Amino acid sequence: MNQKDLSQLSDKELLEVLKSSKPSPILDAFFIGFLVGILIYSVVASSWGFVTLIPLYLIYIFLKKPKKYEAIKNELKKRNQL
Repeated sequence: MNQKDLSQLSDKELLEVLKSSKPSPILDAFFIGFLVGILIYSVVASSWGFVTLIPLYLIYIFLKKPKKYEAIKNELKKRNQL
């Protein structure tokens, strides 16, 4: 969601999105470590390809989640709802 999409949501919808997208750092760190392990194994086993690209994409998704959460919190602060 970009800033324009967030500004079009109502306050209730924004609060629901905030609750559903709350990051869990411990779980995210576990999955990122697991995916990095898969990447290292694929490099050592010389199996570049699709197996290497999937973990890279998933790591990107896990790292992007806190930024989305912060954008929602900032929009709620602008509206004085948080």
